[in-house]
Amino acid sequence: MTAALIVYLAPLSLIFCAALGFLRPGRRPGAVAQAAQAAGLVTMAISIAAVAVLISQGPQTAALLPGLSVRLDIISMIMLCLVSFVGWVVLRYASTYVDGEARQGAFMGWMCATLTAVLLLVTAGHLLQLVLAWIATSLCLHQLLLFYRDRTQARRAAHKKLVTSGLSNLVLIAAALVLWRGFGSGDIATILSGAQAGAAPTAAVWAAALIALAAVLKSAQFPTHGWLTEVMETPTPVSALLHAGVINAGGFLMIRFADVMLASPGVLAVLVMLGGFTAIFGGMVMLTQSAVKTSLAWSTVAQMGFMVLQCGLALFPLALLHIVAHSLYKAHAFLGSGGAVDAVAQVRRPGPIAVPSGAKVGQAFLLALAIYGLMTVGFALVPGSGAKSPQAIALGAILIFGVAYLIAQGLAGAAPRALTRATVIYALAASLGYFALQACAEALTAGTLPATPAPGPLEWALIVLAVLSFGLVAVAQALFPLWAHHPASAGLRVHLTNGLYANAVFDRLLGSWSKTPNS
Repeated sequence: MTAALIVYLAPLSLIFCAALGFLRPGRRPGAVAQAAQAAGLVTMAISIAAVAVLISQGPQTAALLPGLSVRLDIISMIMLCLVSFVGWVVLRYASTYVDGEARQGAFMGWMCATLTAVLLLVTAGHLLQLVLAWIATSLCLHQLLLFYRDRTQARRAAHKKLVTSGLSNLVLIAAALVLWRGFGSGDIATILSGAQAGAAPTAAVWAAALIALAAVLKSAQFPTHGWLTEVMETPTPVSALLHAGVINAGGFLMIRFADVMLASPGVLAVLVMLGGFTAIFGGMVMLTQSAVKTSLAWSTVAQMGFMVLQCGLALFPLALLHIVAHSLYKAHAFLGSGGAVDAVAQVRRPGPIAVPSGAKVGQAFLLALAIYGLMTVGFALVPGSGAKSPQAIALGAILIFGVAYLIAQGLAGAAPRALTRATVIYALAASLGYFALQACAEALTAGTLPATPAPGPLEWALIVLAVLSFGLVAVAQALFPLWAHHPASAGLRVHLTNGLYANAVFDRLLGSWSKTPNS
């Protein structure tokens, strides 16, 4: 009971501030902004206290009421600390950003309400609390997306998000019912223990499929990604708040039920294909966008695809690491987007950008692979590190393709030596950081998340396909300046700029092209 009371104080403080905002919804609503910031600090302090409870007492489930319980383990504590920290930063930023807006109080209220729902979601120890928090997150976010109700684009984005979230809610309810009936309990720890023991295999397979579907609908996977790329009509703090456990809630859901997901290799295979395609698709479209926030939104689509790919490869510790890293840097990127534009505009451009030749690109990839090999051997020699799974090795190879692109810029013939040295140093630092963080993630989650199973023929085929696909895209991107002036390149750029028109098709299917709801 003590642990439950400690953790529940966090959403309680935020919901109190949300009520203050709703009572004073107008312009400059007194101390609402200051109270929200204070609640954010309280939430951070409570998250630290909860971590102390976990360290001293170990993982546990503490019930407050029937259907309402807190699960204290490394997964929930990492997410609790992440959401608390990002939430506090966003609330501080929002108090200035919307100062003087006609609905300033209501905006702060819905921000606090959204964070309340996310905190209840990531700490849920029972299916009932998980489902209710999942639904509440969608409903609260809908109100934030409609902050500027007079903007057609905002209403269209909110409508598409409401539809996909509604489908996700229904699917998760179905998954919860299957789990409850199959395992005879709504307690998440009991369900995971049963899945580890192989109990209710049929229920586990069906539940895995439903959980995966709910997750991809929540995480803006192709072709339901359109709403995310259209949220630019909302205030910037909303875009940052999405990365505090909202847009990546699907990844958390699959990580939380990792033992259930392993019961269906077929579902994991579908996740690899869908996530991999979404990652490549979103990354390519991102490169064609001229608006900073739109480019960041497409980057999030790609990153969420990569997160789903990691879950499909059963690399759940790395998926959790990805959620943390992406949330921190992307929330910072959105909040600092205005300043970044000003800084870039003031940069003195001395001349044309150095373009690497095909030979230099080849050298860059060979050098990157050499760095990868050295890091792999080096970390393998660390006592207690253990052997890496083929899935983890493949994921590292995909990362190293990005490092190769960085090195290629430094190897270009016109590049100064200082740039060459800097790119090599950054490549080494990125590789070292990846391997170190990967080792930390695996060590922290050992015993909580299942080990990655040995791949079968299907998994090997998907691993090879993923590595080859990302490798070809990386090579094409590195060589793009050499064929950028070809007529075919111009046509491809037009199609990619429009997201291959997938969003337009989705608009037509929803009927929002000709009719946009007012709320």
